[in-house]
Amino acid sequence: MPAEETSKRNAPPVCAGPDLAPRKPKFALPPGATDCHAHVFGAREKYGHAVDRLYTPPPVFLKDYLAMLDALGIARAVVVQSGVHGTNNDVIVDAIEQSHGRLKGIALIPETIGDAELDRLAAAGVRGFRANLVAKTGVQFDAAKKLAARVKRLGWHVQFLLDVENFPDLDRVLADFPIEVMIDHMGRPDTRGGTQAPGFQALIRLLKNGRGWSKLSAPYRTSRQEFPYPDITPFAHALIDAAPERLVWGSDWPHVMLDSAMPNDGDLCDQLATWAPAAATRAQILVDNPARLYGFR
Repeated sequence: MPAEETSKRNAPPVCAGPDLAPRKPKFALPPGATDCHAHVFGAREKYGHAVDRLYTPPPVFLKDYLAMLDALGIARAVVVQSGVHGTNNDVIVDAIEQSHGRLKGIALIPETIGDAELDRLAAAGVRGFRANLVAKTGVQFDAAKKLAARVKRLGWHVQFLLDVENFPDLDRVLADFPIEVMIDHMGRPDTRGGTQAPGFQALIRLLKNGRGWSKLSAPYRTSRQEFPYPDITPFAHALIDAAPERLVWGSDWPHVMLDSAMPNDGDLCDQLATWAPAAATRAQILVDNPARLYGFR
């Protein structure tokens, strides 16, 4: 059997696609509202697919994502390189270019990356790199710290996907990191432990001491309940009460690898009104904080 045919047969299954009819949120999003976590994909023939990817993406592309943003009234966004295309970041570089200033990016980079490539990514609109400690995608902790020292000159931050309860001393572990850190998806809290769990409290301390950030995003990743994922709400409230100036919001579009029902992005956006009832707080999370962290003008 030809190698290519074998590769296709053994490829991870295709994820379900997002709801392509997102409804308008029930509250008015402020001008400059930003989606700070989404993935975009490109044609396999052009960008390639990583052999060790965890999933095969649904057939949705940049135009579908921009249509979702338009439907919700979101002005700007941050696209995060997924493991689908490995460390070939051209898919997000091209997306940023085609967006005419609407998008910034977070890359996946190897520890061996050269300075010239880092400069190219920075010039294209990349503002940091991701380390997935859950799926072991991209560089891991020690390599991330070495890379952090190298990208400090670019003003980048490092974005960690991790389970906070595996890091009960997260604030101490990251205290001497050479750049600021972003913790994805509220730290993927274990809802059984409550907001007083050691890891989640360490995340709160990290935010309050001005060294870290977190994304109010992807509640379905760790919720034990169906939409509207009420068991995640206390965690969002705790983060917002502690450090609203260190939080951003993300859709996690197109919601890959879901075990639960596919959410509508309008519904996900409306959750922010539950988590942050005050319009001024939502504007801080949606507009001011992303502008400061990602350099939107």
